[in-house]
Amino acid sequence: MKLSNHILIISLLVTILCLSTQSQAKAYKTVLIHGFQAQQLFTIDSGKLESDAESYWADYWGPLADERIDWPSFERVEGKIASDYLWPKLKSMSEQGTCASGCIFLTHSTGDLIARYIIDNQANWLENAGLQPLNIVATFDVAGAGGGSELADVAVNVANGASNPLTEAAIRAWLGRSIGETLGVLNDLKVNNARQIASFPDSRTPRLRFIADGDLFLGATKLFLPGKDDSVVATHSACGANQAGSFDSCSLNIATDGKVTSQDKGVRHFLPYHYPMLMSDNYDHLSIIIDHAKGKVTAANTAIDIAPNKRVAFNTYTKNEGFWLWKKQYTYVRNSDSQSMSALMFAALPE
Repeated sequence: MKLSNHILIISLLVTILCLSTQSQAKAYKTVLIHGFQAQQLFTIDSGKLESDAESYWADYWGPLADERIDWPSFERVEGKIASDYLWPKLKSMSEQGTCASGCIFLTHSTGDLIARYIIDNQANWLENAGLQPLNIVATFDVAGAGGGSELADVAVNVANGASNPLTEAAIRAWLGRSIGETLGVLNDLKVNNARQIASFPDSRTPRLRFIADGDLFLGATKLFLPGKDDSVVATHSACGANQAGSFDSCSLNIATDGKVTSQDKGVRHFLPYHYPMLMSDNYDHLSIIIDHAKGKVTAANTAIDIAPNKRVAFNTYTKNEGFWLWKKQYTYVRNSDSQSMSALMFAALPE
């Protein structure tokens, strides 16, 4: 074997060891719940769920997490996703004591909706089976689709024959091809449907929100998303607003780009225990979960206590730009110009 190959292998092993050590230093176990995976609608293969999930999280979060909850996009949340995938995994996690000292669920996109359904049901399911409920301390919901996506409404309409060139182009851009016969979780992602699934869980688990406001698909999907959006989910969903609507920020006094100014179209009312944290107009729906710094990030809230003596917090600073009448003030998260949003999130996990 060439020396260069030896060096590469050693470097990879050191990286994996460092990531493992960092993960073990955190106070709570991290559990990943991925989002909607379009390719699963066109090639239905339950045998690929594990490899699909591994690929989904491969860029950053995979090596850092302690556990994953995988689920198929070709099924429905309150159907086989719950019975055949969520329940067996939750049962196994309870039996193994995975969350005995506490877990933080990190979700992306539709994983937000899956987590809400789990939070609303897991205690009853496990107690009825004579098992200990999971201790879910909090969730980090990244580009959360728990409030549904208007693109799902468009996709279902197109599948039912109500299409035109604009809707066809948007769906092809989002899904990678025209919609077929299998709709699966897209039915649950329709805005009204998503907001009826476990919309007010009894659990007081804090749902921390991380929001992007960037562009994908050359803007093909934005026409169908109200207010600001990350090209897949609108701000009302990502922020955790208690109703769908056209919103431009998760805050009433700071824009997604960090500008400190009154937000007439900021979200005023949130779903119970939903707290917007980081926002950025530099990240889109996909780049927000990879380890690539794309630009500065701001904070709708700088800190929240998720348990006694356990806080999720971000250091911010203010910066003035322009002069005189054109002077503007911005608030940014420290180091966000050089670290990805995912790296900022990981660093904020309690130790």
